[in-house]
Amino acid sequence: MSNPPLTVTRSTPSNRAFLVLGLIILTVLIAAPWWAGRADLRLLGEFFLYLSLATLWNLMAGYAGLISVGQQAYVGLGGYLLFALTLLMGIHPLVALCIVGFVGMAVAVPVATLIFRLRGAYFAIGTWVIAEVFRLISAQIAPLGGGSGTSLPASIVRSIASGRSEREMTMYFLALGIAVAVLGVVYFFLRSRRGLALTAIRDNELAASSLGIDIWRTKFVVYVITAALTTIVGAIIFLQKIRISPDAAFSVNDWTAFVIFMVVIGGIGTIEGPIIGTILFFILREYLADLGSIYLMILGAVAILVMLKAPSGLWGFLKSKFDIQVFPLSHRVKENLSKEKSNGA
Repeated sequence: MSNPPLTVTRSTPSNRAFLVLGLIILTVLIAAPWWAGRADLRLLGEFFLYLSLATLWNLMAGYAGLISVGQQAYVGLGGYLLFALTLLMGIHPLVALCIVGFVGMAVAVPVATLIFRLRGAYFAIGTWVIAEVFRLISAQIAPLGGGSGTSLPASIVRSIASGRSEREMTMYFLALGIAVAVLGVVYFFLRSRRGLALTAIRDNELAASSLGIDIWRTKFVVYVITAALTTIVGAIIFLQKIRISPDAAFSVNDWTAFVIFMVVIGGIGTIEGPIIGTILFFILREYLADLGSIYLMILGAVAILVMLKAPSGLWGFLKSKFDIQVFPLSHRVKENLSKEKSNGA
């Protein structure tokens, strides 16, 4: 009797079920302006923006091994570029968002060339130093308020949409759109040949190099893509806030520390991990933020507990326990028993 034929596939019945569930959730979220209140829309918009930042940081750290503590550099850069383009050059905010991404990509090229000379902890410190340099430079831009910052005038705010409810709806769809775009870019990038190379680098950098993978170029591409998308996310964040200042734009606590928390507790090196981590972070924040410094202590305790009990994060624990994945990246080999039976008949 011949061996049963084998089929190589990525998707499984559970993946297809998650896909249907995801499409239902996305449909509900698209309809949110018609069933949610203003406060709910703002909260959901903030959730989508943090999810985007967490997903992008995870792409760098979880797959490329680029542990950055300076991603606030590109969040702040995006915010200041948006304000400069709209205030100083008179460009419409929505058009400025497209320009911001290309400028962020251009800035990332020389920055990456510089800090890629560093390794390990020195790379992490280097990214933070770059962010501080960006902050100090922005504090010297007098037309944008210098160290005290500035706000968007009413005329620019009204150019987004005429009414307040229309503006809030526009900002909500921008946040939802960038989150979907980031997840899509990361997912399809990881499924590509370059993503396969990136996974090999994550698993064993020395072995990947021996197979002929250009490690420097692969990491460079990841860094530039992450920087461009993070810059766009930063621009949307401060378009939503309408006001910007150096300390707010380049806050390591808001745009990097919280993001790292989300990725670590959710599961670094997975697409699903940042989603789980962001949901948990927002739940903790909504119920504990009024506790002040105790809230930050609880976040730290939760992070320590998760790292001790589930080193691979909450999603890593669930994946190992139930063998499930929402975003299929790895190939699976299965026996095609139905074909074997039909041939035997």
